[in-house]
Amino acid sequence: MGKIRFTATNPRTSGVGPALARSAALLGAALLVAGCAGTETSVRTSSAPGGSASEVSGAPASGAPGSGLAGPETPSPGTSAPASGAPAPGAPGPAAAPRGLAEEARQGTEAIRGAVEAEAREAEARKAALLAAARRWGLPQAPLLAPPPPRTKSLPATRRGFGVNGPRTRGLPPVFTRVPTSDRVVFLTIDDGVDQDPATLRMLRELHVPYTAFLSDDAVDGGWEYFRAAHEQGAALQNHTLLHRYLPGLSRAAQRHEICGMQDTLRRHYGRAATLFRPPYGSYNRDTLEVARSCGIRAVPLWEAEVFPGRVVYRDSDLHPGDLVLTHFQGRAQWNGSMADALRTFLRTVTEKGYSVARLEDYI
Repeated sequence: MGKIRFTATNPRTSGVGPALARSAALLGAALLVAGCAGTETSVRTSSAPGGSASEVSGAPASGAPGSGLAGPETPSPGTSAPASGAPAPGAPGPAAAPRGLAEEARQGTEAIRGAVEAEAREAEARKAALLAAARRWGLPQAPLLAPPPPRTKSLPATRRGFGVNGPRTRGLPPVFTRVPTSDRVVFLTIDDGVDQDPATLRMLRELHVPYTAFLSDDAVDGGWEYFRAAHEQGAALQNHTLLHRYLPGLSRAAQRHEICGMQDTLRRHYGRAATLFRPPYGSYNRDTLEVARSCGIRAVPLWEAEVFPGRVVYRDSDLHPGDLVLTHFQGRAQWNGSMADALRTFLRTVTEKGYSVARLEDYI
């Protein structure tokens, strides 16, 4: 019997739902049992001068002279030898497959078919729900769903022209505006934390939009429960300093207070510090990066595009795969529009250009 190989799959990333995976396992087990049963061998013993010999059906024993093994039987007069390949009279036939295995295989096939149909129905229901949510939030089409994240993560190198001068630059957190990837994805990042409209979290949740929040203590201004809710629905909470000050104008000690102090704040409210850090205004110097590294920061993501209600401002001329996009937790008190207006602008733009929104922390 040839080998049957079973490969484990991840239903979340392989496109195979849990019900389909269970049915495939059931069918595979039935086929394996059936295959093993088909290899049963019948053994019979025949007497021969000088001893006995075991004969495996399908492989007759040799009758060489002097071997002590029984040779071929000579048919009696008036009888004919059995046809080639036919069992001798009274000999057992080939082993039959156990009863019920064919039925189990049939049931497994039916289960797989049913699971496939159920998965298709669920996918259509999810698609319809996402389209309905898009229309509720004033979008002409549903956001595109991101592909499965890469199997391995890697930190991007510092963008050319964004490094700092001086010796011992190796090991400093990289500063980048784009994640190298061939996936048509962009990453939504939202800064500060001033506007805390529940509708923002509801919109992002209903449209299944992942994002990373870079928070400042003074902007959050005590509204930590709001961002706890954001974190519970999937947002990553990262470091944007305590008081949102222009870091290159501060001493090294003052920068440490801003960056490491915000690490302590995040740890106190959420049980863990940040691994990513965005300096206010995108401004930093060598002290900034060295202090950030000492506080546990792994990388410094900036941005390629910035979104406002009704418009997008690009660092280059357009979106590219892996671009980081910036907007802010701000409302009508800070700009001419609501947070939902800015998100509509962002989602309409990226969807029309054929991009989906992925989670930054899944890639780096």
